[in-house]
Amino acid sequence: MNLLKYILLAALFSISQLSVAQISNGIVAERIIYPDNIQVGAQRTEVYLPLLKNKAVAIVTNQTGTLGKTHLVDSLLSLGVNIKKVMSPEHGFRGQAAAGEHVNSGKDIKTGLPIVSLYGSHRKPTTADLQDIDIVIFDIQDVGVRFYTYISTLHYLMEACAENHKKLLILDRPNPNGFYVDGPILEKKFSSFVGMDPIPIVHGMTIGEYALMLNGEGWLKDSIQCDLQVITVINYRHDLLYQLPVSPSPNLPNMASIYLYPSLCLFEGTIVSVGRGTDKPFQIFGHPDMKQFDTTFVPEPIAGKAPHPKLEGQTCKGFDVSLFGSSMVPNMQGLYLFWLINTYFDMGGEDDFFKPFFNKLAGTDQLRIQIERGMTEEEIKAGWSDNLLKFKSIRKKYLLYPDFE
Repeated sequence: MNLLKYILLAALFSISQLSVAQISNGIVAERIIYPDNIQVGAQRTEVYLPLLKNKAVAIVTNQTGTLGKTHLVDSLLSLGVNIKKVMSPEHGFRGQAAAGEHVNSGKDIKTGLPIVSLYGSHRKPTTADLQDIDIVIFDIQDVGVRFYTYISTLHYLMEACAENHKKLLILDRPNPNGFYVDGPILEKKFSSFVGMDPIPIVHGMTIGEYALMLNGEGWLKDSIQCDLQVITVINYRHDLLYQLPVSPSPNLPNMASIYLYPSLCLFEGTIVSVGRGTDKPFQIFGHPDMKQFDTTFVPEPIAGKAPHPKLEGQTCKGFDVSLFGSSMVPNMQGLYLFWLINTYFDMGGEDDFFKPFFNKLAGTDQLRIQIERGMTEEEIKAGWSDNLLKFKSIRKKYLLYPDFE
């Protein structure tokens, strides 16, 4: 798809707002939104409450850990569960911290429970954190992307539970990007908190399935094994779309941003803004020096979302892809590299376009090199195919739900 074709397609969206089926012309097919009869792991209290009886419990969760319209912590306290502490990932327990912002440990104002932050320098629970705990519950809504750090928190948590002989109970939730697998496999030398394990950018697994893979493939430190139990989701399949009831983090406010996130987050490793500091984070992208554009925006500080956004106060020229994200991207079942490649060349292939962080997000330096060499999206993706087939064969061993293939 060349730049002109994209601009025409975007114009078609904005003018007519036709359905995917009406404008697809064989490019994509209309997908089915998830049915209402899904039951997430947290709702299956009859299965896991007996496991918590007379146990000292720690819960790793955030604002997405809900049981109906009530937070899981509040619900379990009302049911008499002995919750000793809450552990929170990036963005904090109530999900009010911006990406990368320091989150302090402290007390939850509502419940008075102590909160242990698992972000910054304290990413892995210590022996002291777990010494008064019998069982740990993990209930966080993930978005199925390698550089979304909740799975890194899970990795460290599983290691800590294994080392301290604590049982881990995962209350599983659907993966909103669980209907495809795509991207380069992470190379070990590029391992970081935004990518710890040898998986593609989009792994197509739930948190529960991913945890089983971490155990089964021996990816935890020294191949240690975590005592793990997954409370599965009822009526979930990987081939249907799931609408999140709660925003998973401050800068993923809607489904368009969640579908676009795997592709647009790569811009975070460049000089280009992805709309942090606007009302459309991960739905627009731009830079003051872009030549082709259909929108302009000015990133400004937003408390809890973007206290210091990239290109703050500067007028950025770029593209609003929000409608494209909500209507087209879910049907493509793959990463969309077109915007990244064309933006690089639109800005003259500048030497400083890519930052060192880009290689950590990509999990490899090859994607940057391929783009700089002028390879097309199709050529780049063809180079992933063999490794993705190998990953898919591993992935299938740990699936708890019917797959999309």
